[in-house]
Amino acid sequence: MDVAVVVYPGSNCDRDMFYALELSGFRPRFVGLKGELRGYPVIAVPGGFSYGDYLRPGAVAAREEISHRIREEAERGALVLGVCNGFQILVEMGLLPGALLQNEDGLFSCRWVDLLVEDASTPFTRCYRPGQRISLPIANGFGRYYRGGGDVRVVMRYVHDVNGSEEGIAAVANEAGNVLGMMPHPERACEEILGGTDGIALFRSMMEHLSSLL
Repeated sequence: MDVAVVVYPGSNCDRDMFYALELSGFRPRFVGLKGELRGYPVIAVPGGFSYGDYLRPGAVAAREEISHRIREEAERGALVLGVCNGFQILVEMGLLPGALLQNEDGLFSCRWVDLLVEDASTPFTRCYRPGQRISLPIANGFGRYYRGGGDVRVVMRYVHDVNGSEEGIAAVANEAGNVLGMMPHPERACEEILGGTDGIALFRSMMEHLSSLL
């Protein structure tokens, strides 16, 4: 099953994402700014520092033509996964609610954190259990989620306060459940040699979901 990994100038987690998808049985393809996304059942927007995080993280990338194509495919029902900077881009695009602000301590945070899976009913989390505690790495300076008082479909929360995120929110989905944004990096937790394997279930969840539709 062919899937897309969107690469912006400054993306640096695209190869990690590619590998995790490949490990889960997908056939990933890199798609650049001028690329076509029509027909891909999964579109992954990886982490990094798109356009050097100028203006705000994700703000410039969100205005690229490829981002408009991501929106079109999301509206058609494609699964869209945004991790770290990818999450920031999806929020800037308005595909997900809220905002991502600078970490409360003003520092870049790079470490493993504990999470609780709150919603195991999405196409991204069906291989987890509701309330399951997992461990994934984070690497961000602007990871503090602010919901702004609106309704939010929370998918994962931090067990402990790591950056001041409102209500400990670490991952959110759109109402339809086909768009997921998360600050922790599941693609960096797919093999024991990396420190843990709790991330692989997210990619296998997508494969199971799509296979169930065939």
